[in-house]
Amino acid sequence: MRLKKNWISFTTLFYREVVRVLRIWPQTLLPSAITISLYFVIFGDIIGARIGDMKGVPYINYIVPGLVMMAIITNSYLNVCSSVFGNKFQKNIEEMLVAPMPHYVIILGYVAGGVLRGVLVGIIVAGVSLFFGKITVYNWWSIIAVGLLTAMLFAFAGYINGMLAKKFDDISIVPLFVLTPLTYLGGVFYSIDLLPPFWQGLSRFNPVIYMVNGFRWGLLGQSDVNISFALSILFLSMVGFFACCWWMMHKGIGIKS
Repeated sequence: MRLKKNWISFTTLFYREVVRVLRIWPQTLLPSAITISLYFVIFGDIIGARIGDMKGVPYINYIVPGLVMMAIITNSYLNVCSSVFGNKFQKNIEEMLVAPMPHYVIILGYVAGGVLRGVLVGIIVAGVSLFFGKITVYNWWSIIAVGLLTAMLFAFAGYINGMLAKKFDDISIVPLFVLTPLTYLGGVFYSIDLLPPFWQGLSRFNPVIYMVNGFRWGLLGQSDVNISFALSILFLSMVGFFACCWWMMHKGIGIKS
């Protein structure tokens, strides 16, 4: 009986997030597709024509996995962050806390909505890439695993930011000062093998490196890192972020204040 109630609670919260995403789809789904299209035009067609191949792959095809991951990361994060903060600001989250809903159900409901938006935008970006280059699939399981783990990881991170944010400006701090540098330095536009040894070693502390290369291996069979290690890093990080979200809910961090 309790499992059934928890499932109803989860699906209700998830349905609300789905409706929120689809109701304002020109704001939630289209902007990233348009922005990424500009990357394809500038870096793929214009600059890519001068660069040539990257590790034996046409440059425009080489950057496709990174751009898809960039879309998944940004949208998964922002969807949960804005939704959690909005509900906290409107005091709606307090109503869920007094309802017979376990903390993990509330967290997973928000996160599932963020994952959905991230995956949908990732699919749209992948579809847009077909107009600029040829996409081949090397390993479907790697694509699915890396895509879902990355979306979940940054959805949990967005939940943490949404809980800690005290004003609307706090929502944009992490994407601007953390996510943007990590993605641009995460091997989206280049192979870290091109870097000097010191910077190669430093780049391996960037978690986005493992996401981009895991997805790139699934599409192109090319990777700068060990795929098993990359999946392990993603899974452990995702579990750690979920534990942090649950601990914050249990302690009332960001709510009681």
